Amino acid sequence: MKQILGALVGLGMLVAPVVAHHASAAEYDISRTAIMQGKVTKVEWVNPHVRIYIDVTGADGKVVPWEVETGAPGGFTRNGYGKKDLKLGETITVKVYPAKDGENAGDAVEITLSDGRKMLTQAADRIN
Repeated sequence: MKQILGALVGLGMLVAPVVAHHASAAEYDISRTAIMQGKVTKVEWVNPHVRIYIDVTGADGKVVPWEVETGAPGGFTRNGYGKKDLKLGETITVKVYPAKDGENAGDAVEITLSDGRKMLTQAADRIN
C-alpha cells in the first residue's frame, strides 16, 4: 500500500509543473505588439518567469501600472544579463504581446534599458 501511495505522489509531482505552466498564446495576443515606456517599480527574478512591474505615464498624464512577463531567469543569465541590469526607478522601453483580457499586462518581446542595451526574451522567437 505504501508503495502505491509513494508512486502516486511521485507521479503527481511530475504532472504538477506541466499543469502550472502555460502557453503564451493562452494569455497574450501574439498577433500584435504594443510598445511602452515606464519606470521600473518592482522586479521578481524567479522561476518560471522574470516579472517586471513598470509605471507607464499615458498621454493624459495618468500613471498606469503594467506587469510584464518575460522568460526564465536562466535565459537572461545565459545572455549576459542579471538582477543588477534592471534597476528600480530606471525608465525602460518594453515591446510586449498584450494580454487578451485587456489587463495592463504583456509578454515581453524586447526590453530596452536606459543605456540602450536590448534584452531579448523568449517571446522574441515568435515574431515573424
